[in-house]
Amino acid sequence: MPELPEVETTRLGLLPRLPGHALTTVTVHNPRLRWPVPDELAARLVGRTLAGIARRGKYLLFDFSGITQIVHLGMSGSLRLAAPDEPPAAHDHVDWRFDDGICLRLRDPRRFGAVLLTDDPGRHPLLAHLGPEPLGPDFDAAWLHARCRGRNTAIKPLIMDASVVVGVGNIYASESLFHAGIRPTTAARRLSGPACARLVAAIRKVLAAAIAAGGSSLRDYVTSEGAPGHFQLHTRVYGREGLPCRTCGTAIRRIVQGQRASFYCPTCQR
Repeated sequence: MPELPEVETTRLGLLPRLPGHALTTVTVHNPRLRWPVPDELAARLVGRTLAGIARRGKYLLFDFSGITQIVHLGMSGSLRLAAPDEPPAAHDHVDWRFDDGICLRLRDPRRFGAVLLTDDPGRHPLLAHLGPEPLGPDFDAAWLHARCRGRNTAIKPLIMDASVVVGVGNIYASESLFHAGIRPTTAARRLSGPACARLVAAIRKVLAAAIAAGGSSLRDYVTSEGAPGHFQLHTRVYGREGLPCRTCGTAIRRIVQGQRASFYCPTCQR
């Protein structure tokens, strides 16, 4: 599933190409995504200039001069810049064409993504209750420690909870806990203030490295230029069950938490 680094990589790839250009046509090849593509998508957006592209958690926010288009990539989606004469393929669902001929194309084989419209993104049901951005100033040790206090839930699912902090997906949670020296099964209430500070710093470090590597490509994800991400080639624990820890040599272990695989080093993570 595209997570924060993949979505941010997509946003950064589109920023030099699309803002400042007017939308000339919208073609919906298949409206049946997680929620139906709005019937009024073209009517409301065509002719408007794209003012900017922001991100909130795993959602891309396209600002069309007062109307915001929300795009979520779901489990298998990607946004690519297609050649003007490139025909859509079987899993290409929406095309946006701009006044300079650029075509932005949504591909989503599993159709769990979404394209929605809102006049007030801050109050939209998908965005209103999200926690702070992990790379922003509101996510700090004090915030995390307050959310951990008194909670018996394991720390890994807690940092994957979007009401606590947005965008820390499965790969990045395992990697962050490794860098912080914390086992994924540790009860959140047991984390001290210094441990929370280490974990916040690790989350920031891991996500920044993943963005720099273009995200992770495990299945369908590609960047806006159609290239795969490379962070999965540099993980310290994720996907390395039975292999030696790159730090101490102990075999990496795999467990299942909430139907998701967790990886950790039993020596480096206490």
